[in-house]
Amino acid sequence: MLATANRWTRQVLRQLLRADVPVPAYDEAEVAAYQERHYRWNFLINFLDGTFFWIGISFISGSTILPLFVSKLTDSPLPLALLAMVAQSSWYLPQLLTAGPTERLARKKPIVINLGFFTERLPLWLLPVAALLSTRWPAAALMLFFLGYAAHGLGAGIIAPAWSDLVARCFPVRRRGFAMGVTSFAGTGVGALAAVLSGWLLANYPFPVNFALTFLLAALSITISWAVLALIREPVLPVPEDILRPRGRGWRKIRHIIAGDHNFRTYLLVRLLGTFGNMGAGFVTVAAIQRWAVADSTVGLYTAALLVGQTLGNLVAGFVADQKGHKLSLLMGLSGLVLAYLLAWLSPLPELYVLVFFLLGGATGIIIVSGILINMEFSRPEHRPTYIGVANTTVGIGSLTAPLLGGLLALVSYNLLFALTALCALVALVLLTGAVHDPRFQTEYFDAAAG
Repeated sequence: MLATANRWTRQVLRQLLRADVPVPAYDEAEVAAYQERHYRWNFLINFLDGTFFWIGISFISGSTILPLFVSKLTDSPLPLALLAMVAQSSWYLPQLLTAGPTERLARKKPIVINLGFFTERLPLWLLPVAALLSTRWPAAALMLFFLGYAAHGLGAGIIAPAWSDLVARCFPVRRRGFAMGVTSFAGTGVGALAAVLSGWLLANYPFPVNFALTFLLAALSITISWAVLALIREPVLPVPEDILRPRGRGWRKIRHIIAGDHNFRTYLLVRLLGTFGNMGAGFVTVAAIQRWAVADSTVGLYTAALLVGQTLGNLVAGFVADQKGHKLSLLMGLSGLVLAYLLAWLSPLPELYVLVFFLLGGATGIIIVSGILINMEFSRPEHRPTYIGVANTTVGIGSLTAPLLGGLLALVSYNLLFALTALCALVALVLLTGAVHDPRFQTEYFDAAAG
């Protein structure tokens, strides 16, 4: 009976991922022609998907809205540290495990749409339920909130290598920055208006109805983005024979890449240090509340400043990266982190925290665009999911440990936390400047297949 159940599960999964459908034998020229023919359609779909997604994310900002909700349920800083860990690492961590299986599937869209609905989108509907339970059963509400939010983040991480490869397939390399930057620009721009709405909801409705409405709007908008993304047109690529090898080869390949690709290995170190250069992100709002007793409605203003900065950062990264490569835009993002945390450390006035959030948003916007897209340029297309998985899981490891260290430092002093965060960002900035070559301008790729 167990063997029958396993066989049935494999069959359902193959159908869900369309692994049982024949693959057209496109070559690189035909893929390029397909990209060009469907560019406008895919740009529109990507634009609408990203816009609705960022609107939804603005209602559940991990830097402002969610820390405020958690602080309503507990006085301990440890749940805030856990929240920061989930917010910063859950998307990154699973990708190393799913990169290999993703490489062996010719179609990436069914992973993103069919599997992603259950793993990424559906769990968000637990958040408004958790908010409604928070008055009578705060402990249960906190557990349900973390269950839904963590499942959403990890579920998104499971499909992330497929989504990244889908973006790379649909857009030529010198148009990806524009497509991603303009999409994120529009999404975070409208999201800034949504942040103002979230501030109004928080100020004009009693707890917990205010958070239930905010979380409901987030779940609805992110579900709409999924429905739009289902319309994207993917150029399907056959999987090379050397990718379709027995299990275990994936881990050997990963070790081979890390050991032999010096430029990529140094880049991984920069991204790891960069996560510690943002370990104070989950504590800036709470620091402002404790230091100056700012009102809940002010948190909505902080969210708006964060999203305005992120909007501009998205746009700057898109245009700069297409012309000059992603290394330059990442340098700009790390510089923004250094300035933001220095100001958070030294600021004498609560009003200056608007600038702190603006700088954090700008840095985040740049790092989101270029941090995602640069990973697509270190290898040939057939090895792209593995490179993406290694890079993003490395960031996830740092994002998992950095908030924990941040929480421990916050127990001592928020000023100490912000000062050390700025120092880590500065070290990452210096290393990226002098030791990493922009992969777009490499003359040849490392032989990942030799592993």
